[in-house]
Amino acid sequence: MAIRQIRKMGDDILSKTCRPVTEMTEKISVLIDDMLETMYDAQGVGLAAPQVGVLRRLVVIDVSTDEDKMEPLIMINPVITESSGADSAQEGCLSVPGKVADVTRPTFVKALYKDRDMNDCEVEAHDLLARCICHELDHLDGHLYVEKAEGPLRDVEAEE
Repeated sequence: MAIRQIRKMGDDILSKTCRPVTEMTEKISVLIDDMLETMYDAQGVGLAAPQVGVLRRLVVIDVSTDEDKMEPLIMINPVITESSGADSAQEGCLSVPGKVADVTRPTFVKALYKDRDMNDCEVEAHDLLARCICHELDHLDGHLYVEKAEGPLRDVEAEE
């Protein structure tokens, strides 16, 4: 495993649409491992493949709060099939370091995806996990949370 460079806002790759993953290859498997290591190293809760320079429909998410019980969710070719509710909350992004803004997202989403073994899966997510899924899937279509920000970006230090 290796820590990959996280692309920052302004990098053209972050505005591109990703291609589906058609099969699990050694290269994709290594990418998943590297993305998890990169996300944990950066203390993030989610990371999408374009954030590490790869235009594939792949995200990793882990909203667990116990370092000893990490629960990574690996989503290949994810699609949100249902959503409901709405909540405005502060969001940040590893590709927009040091900044946060309020964004309204659904409080519930249902998503279809393939797992690491390319099995069809479904997840029903609420609150933080729903927010993370929406945020990371936006990356796959070339969008950053700043496009949905309600008001200006704020410095993280100003929030503490």
